[in-house]
Amino acid sequence: MKMRMFKPVLLAATAALALSACATATPYAPASPDSRYGYSQQRIEGDRFRVNFAGNSVTSRDQVEMSLLLRAAEVTVENGGDWFTTVNRATDRDTRLTGGSDPFYYDRYSRFWGPSWRYSRRGLWSPWREPFGPDFDVRQIDRYEATSEIVIGRGPKPANDPNAFNAREVIENIGPRVARAM
Repeated sequence: MKMRMFKPVLLAATAALALSACATATPYAPASPDSRYGYSQQRIEGDRFRVNFAGNSVTSRDQVEMSLLLRAAEVTVENGGDWFTTVNRATDRDTRLTGGSDPFYYDRYSRFWGPSWRYSRRGLWSPWREPFGPDFDVRQIDRYEATSEIVIGRGPKPANDPNAFNAREVIENIGPRVARAM
């Protein structure tokens, strides 16, 4: 008898844990063939690279841009450079709107219409859900992706270039603030 009551609690706890694991920001790790989230880089010329960091919908713009800057600094050090300058740099925002009246409701034929047996406004019991009723909610989901083209330099960093960064200082200052993959 006690084991029967324990199973639903265990299942609910496992489901909650699985859902919370899905709702985490993109960790600082290479993008994989299975997931486009994370960092990537491509050599364009000898000392010129295109660096990219794509975050999921939970990753903030600030986190995406810091991760891009950190990866640019690491690419610089890995290739024997002391500093890098950003030639082109852009952060894109992908916005998606989603809506629904019940987050736990699923109907494979339609997003909003399906049997729910609710009391309607006209005073009748109805097997159909009102698609834009009082419980309808619209959410905006943003996803950021930052890209930069960098040129690696050796020796002292140019003093008057605001787009030039000391790679080791960037790693030292930003590295601890970026969440890494476990």
